[in-house]
Amino acid sequence: MSTETKPKAELYKRVNNLGSVVRDQFTFLRQDRLAFGGMLVVAAFVFIGLFGPMLAPHDPIEFTVRGEGDAVLRLTGPTGAALLGTTAYGKDVLSQFLAGARPTFIVGLFGGLGTGAIGFLVGLVSGYYGGWVDEVLMRLTDLTFSLPFMPMALLLLTFVTPSVWLMTAIIAGFLWKMPARVVRSEVLSVRERTFVKSARASGASDLRTMFYHVAPNVLPIGFLYTAYGVAWAIAAQASLAFLGFGDPTMTSWGRMLRQVFESGSMRIAWWWVLPPAIGIAAVTTSVFLIGRSYEEVINPEIQTDQ
Repeated sequence: MSTETKPKAELYKRVNNLGSVVRDQFTFLRQDRLAFGGMLVVAAFVFIGLFGPMLAPHDPIEFTVRGEGDAVLRLTGPTGAALLGTTAYGKDVLSQFLAGARPTFIVGLFGGLGTGAIGFLVGLVSGYYGGWVDEVLMRLTDLTFSLPFMPMALLLLTFVTPSVWLMTAIIAGFLWKMPARVVRSEVLSVRERTFVKSARASGASDLRTMFYHVAPNVLPIGFLYTAYGVAWAIAAQASLAFLGFGDPTMTSWGRMLRQVFESGSMRIAWWWVLPPAIGIAAVTTSVFLIGRSYEEVINPEIQTDQ
């Protein structure tokens, strides 16, 4: 085999391996109807999050729906001009829903990844080294547990202009505590196994032992809590936006709910309330259903009959 074809063969091999992993996960989720339904909902959410603003028929902020005589259509139900009705300000609800999925998707994805990554690293280092390292990191974790997320987030966002990325950082900075605790408990068990002791005895460094021998054995629980972190981040972002601390330059599902609440139309404009509310509930519930399915594999003690 020539030197030029070797990289191509290696690339094809990696792609095939990745495809095999994806097929295995798809097959696994199909065995659980609730988890499979959740996967479909999450896939739709990812699609809307990526392409929603391009699919929106109108600009969610600038465009105003008008009817006969150029009159602004305010609080009108679903019509041909506005498939999901209009807001109290004459804006198209469908356009706002599609465009509002992107900030929700960004905060959910990166907030969940940040939550899982920080928690995994803190738990891994704390559990592996033990001693004063464990003491310092766990006291820091305890401090994070003692600080209520919502009041602290509101306090921080009061002094700066809220943005999607700032909200993502705040969410990841407060929600990593639970993954850290769980991963640490798993590491404490794994580090006492024979293969870890053998790696140390053979002269492997602490970093190599920790990342090459211990980390792969606790990755499943890390991935599980990263998935949960996505749901936590979406719920937190929607809550902050509803309280008026969302990104003022972007439409989000939480901000839609705040606007309908401020307009006093919460009880009458169901077409304005239901899309963002159902979107938030469906995505967070779906993530938890998928996580629950994997948790039954990771922790056999909670297995239930399907």
